[in-house]
Amino acid sequence: MKHIQEMTKKDVRDVKLVVFDVDGVLVSRGTKIKTKGNITTLETKKISEENINHIRQLRKKGFQVNINSGRGLYMLQEMFREVLDSVSLTFENGSATWMKGKVYQHVNSFSFLRDVYAPLKRVKHKNIKGFEPKEFIITIHCIDRVKAIERIISKHKDLYYVWNSEAYDIGVKKKQMKSIGLRKVMKLLKLKKKNVMVIGDNYNDRDLLSNGGVAITADKSRVKGDFYVDLSGEQLPAYVLMEKLLSF
Repeated sequence: MKHIQEMTKKDVRDVKLVVFDVDGVLVSRGTKIKTKGNITTLETKKISEENINHIRQLRKKGFQVNINSGRGLYMLQEMFREVLDSVSLTFENGSATWMKGKVYQHVNSFSFLRDVYAPLKRVKHKNIKGFEPKEFIITIHCIDRVKAIERIISKHKDLYYVWNSEAYDIGVKKKQMKSIGLRKVMKLLKLKKKNVMVIGDNYNDRDLLSNGGVAITADKSRVKGDFYVDLSGEQLPAYVLMEKLLSF
């Protein structure tokens, strides 16, 4: 892997679409969530004004911009409200994409997940902070791993769980993956792999980065790429990447 500052204009000559993960890339890691009875309180993070301006500048330079996240659509729309005319949103680990006001659903997970939701809700453990509202996947925020959750999912051969040190994402194997959402977006935009640059930082970004022509890791201890951005830098990784692209 090369440091992001070693990237040259030649490395990105074929890139037409830049795909961003959100947490740890465009905003800091961590979600403040609390569930008490039937009330769930969830923090909505905001994208910095600098990154908002950078996204606009990328579009002016001719790049398409896609946000590919495990978060739900309503949350991403609030986060990117100021640049919804400049981005597409692929949400809930590749389950669907919002583009120019239209939603393209990539998978129907209802029949796969309907029988596990109730057993998961019955799990009582001090580590569980709450269920994040989602349409197509199940996300359970926890202080630490909860073996009871893992046992329930392990009984279902069609389902996976990913523990990212903050939450469990639960979905359908080979159907709900960020890479599948990316390939759907590429088809909609009529792009090839060489036309795509991807940046991510977590375990559920591995398949995403492997499907990009140019892969940028924001945490090389978790996921590999062609280039890396220092996780401990003063600026968030997306800012560093966009600054580099805009310098060419």
